[in-house]
Amino acid sequence: MNKGVFYAASAYIIWGFFPIYFKLLHSVPAIQIVAHRVVWSFVFLMAVIFLGRQFASFGTKLKLRNILLYTLAGILLGTNWLTYVWGVNAGYVVEASLGYFINPLVSILLGMVFLKEKLRPLQWLPVTLAAIGVTYLTLSYGALPWIALVLAFSFGLYGLVKKVAPLNSLHGLTLETGALFIPALGFLLFSEANGTGAFIHLGWSTTILLALAGVITSIPLLLFAAGARRVSLTTIGLLQYFSPTLQFLIGVLVYHEDFTQGRVIGFTIIWIALVIFSMESYITRRRAALAAI
Repeated sequence: MNKGVFYAASAYIIWGFFPIYFKLLHSVPAIQIVAHRVVWSFVFLMAVIFLGRQFASFGTKLKLRNILLYTLAGILLGTNWLTYVWGVNAGYVVEASLGYFINPLVSILLGMVFLKEKLRPLQWLPVTLAAIGVTYLTLSYGALPWIALVLAFSFGLYGLVKKVAPLNSLHGLTLETGALFIPALGFLLFSEANGTGAFIHLGWSTTILLALAGVITSIPLLLFAAGARRVSLTTIGLLQYFSPTLQFLIGVLVYHEDFTQGRVIGFTIIWIALVIFSMESYITRRRAALAAI
């Protein structure tokens, strides 16, 4: 398997189980959870850089253009995190999963518009089927799914920035979380000062989960960043269906959110699209390998 595909697929599978993790923190306000994700992620990543003796190398990357680019990426990521955590803990796991079903289409669109990526003729079929499936899911939902739309576009734009960003996954993610570190830490200190902070005050299990949020957050993001630099946005977009499918199943089977006939139809169409895309990609790679012999 292509390394980029492996890295990206691993990230999406880990993200697929995130609802369970954040449901365990339902007693903590979403904005505090996100602030802890930022702070502990930055601490964890800086520790990795220090232990890996990359501090000097990282310092040379702190140029104005890089700082601005990764600050933008950090803002997009923070917006995505806050929307997602709030949605999950407010009982909208299924709608959150819909956002990540829409996101691949956003990634494909951004790749075609900004990076001039082109689809092979047979790839238009699964992309069209995926669009039909997502449209059907949206219509069957019966209301404007604003959570889904914010998640889709914030992460789609984040993927575009990561695709054109110059730094490796570790240094890039460290800059992103570093750009948000001071505001996040300031907010947490303010929460402690006014008596609304959750850290330590809601029991050791909650405190440990908040502290581990940095590791849980950073590992799939590092995998995603490594994968995004190795494969096209089109492939990234279609691989992402692993994550919302797992989230959807968790929302329905674990948290007993609505599972209607319309959603069965929409998900089935999308899975058919994934099978066609996978078969087309395998055949194309196989032909290329044989031609190179």
